Amino acid sequence: MKTHRHFILYKPYGYLCQFVYNEHLRKNRKLLGELYDFPKGTMAVGRLDQDSEGLLFLTTDGKTSFEVRSKKVEKEYYVQVDGVITKEAIEKLKRGVEIITRKEKYQTWPCQAHRMDPAPNLEPRAKKIRDERHGPTSWVSITITEGKFRQVRKMTAAVGFPTLRLVRVRIGQISLDSLLAGEVKEVHDFKLN
Repeated sequence: MKTHRHFILYKPYGYLCQFVYNEHLRKNRKLLGELYDFPKGTMAVGRLDQDSEGLLFLTTDGKTSFEVRSKKVEKEYYVQVDGVITKEAIEKLKRGVEIITRKEKYQTWPCQAHRMDPAPNLEPRAKKIRDERHGPTSWVSITITEGKFRQVRKMTAAVGFPTLRLVRVRIGQISLDSLLAGEVKEVHDFKLN
């Protein structure tokens, strides 16, 4: 019986969630394989876009990959938004908002959302976000079970508060904890729900 391996990674800003180039245009991009010598067949589950950071689960097991991507597993994000997010905007996020996915309108499912005050204690991003002279920002925690392309970014934009920084901090019961950007940890005993 094949023994599968599982990893968690704090994906830094600017990395693609892939191991090989699949397009000729991406030759100068940073890939996950530059961070750690993952075993052959490792796949990133629940990808984060290049501009997003945080918890990434990687596995050599397709069954575990399917389970992580299921609608039963919560994914929590800390999101820095442009402006001071309002109670009304938070309530809209909780109820679900209309976004565009693959040129179609999509109604997001109800989710958990709340303003974070004070801001979360995260290490600074490698690339500066912006200067305070450009106006205030605020942080919100958003927990979803779906996973549409750039969904959280589209959700905050739909309520009038564009995302400036997005950090996934939890997948099910697995959390980012004290991992630093670029750090990888092999996990053996983990629970998703």
